Amino acid sequence: MNDIIQLKITLKGTKPPIWRRILVDKSTSFFMLHHIIQTIMGWENYHLFEFKIGDYIIGDTEEEEDDFDDNIMDGTTVLLGSVIKDTKIKFKYKYDFGDNWEHIIKVEKFLLKDKKVKYPVCIGGELNSPPEDCGGVGGFYEMLETIKNKSHPQHEEMLEWLGEDYDAEHFDKELVNKNLKLLKR
Repeated sequence: MNDIIQLKITLKGTKPPIWRRILVDKSTSFFMLHHIIQTIMGWENYHLFEFKIGDYIIGDTEEEEDDFDDNIMDGTTVLLGSVIKDTKIKFKYKYDFGDNWEHIIKVEKFLLKDKKVKYPVCIGGELNSPPEDCGGVGGFYEMLETIKNKSHPQHEEMLEWLGEDYDAEHFDKELVNKNLKLLKR
């Protein structure tokens, strides 16, 4: 039975694209998919999120926000396999409504479960993710320009905030998979 879904997750607005390819069990909830994406992007789950797939909006219904949408389905109860039925599906994931990190998620294929593999697993990706709370895609590229320009008045401050070891070109699949194994089910 094809219980594994291969997804390609691309951070919208990035050039070249920042992306990850993962394998997840179709019994995974959208709430857990959110945590998987947080892990593969190196983020800390500080903000609200939502998935838009067809006519469905799936998210965290526990938050008490003034602008909370009553039409949001509970991400802890909706499973990927109940909504994702074929490989023609693309859907959106939005994280941090301030920075507005939008992702396009493409269902690439369904696979047989390999009993030797612990899911979820990241099988590919390109480029490092932007740091959390850097102002969205525009703020990210502005930040990269600031750290490249040693004469920029905020160069040192930005390097200190970011950490001198941040490398926008680097993607560490082994580290991502190590962190995925630490996710609590």
